Amino acid sequence: MTSDDKTTIKLSKRTKERLDKLKEYPHETYEEILIKMFEVINAVKTNSQQAISRLNAIDKKRNQN
Repeated sequence: MTSDDKTTIKLSKRTKERLDKLKEYPHETYEEILIKMFEVINAVKTNSQQAISRLNAIDKKRNQN
């Protein structure tokens, strides 16, 4: 991704803190976190069991770090 492909968004400190709690590993980017969130949201629409499995995998990785 080049700098031309990026933008800045404003978040409240509370939202940033919530995103930080979703990190699977310390240097995970907010981009990566948001992509995971979108994947889960889209999975809920088509296959709720797949969404639950994805959330459990994310939670397991978070607890390992």
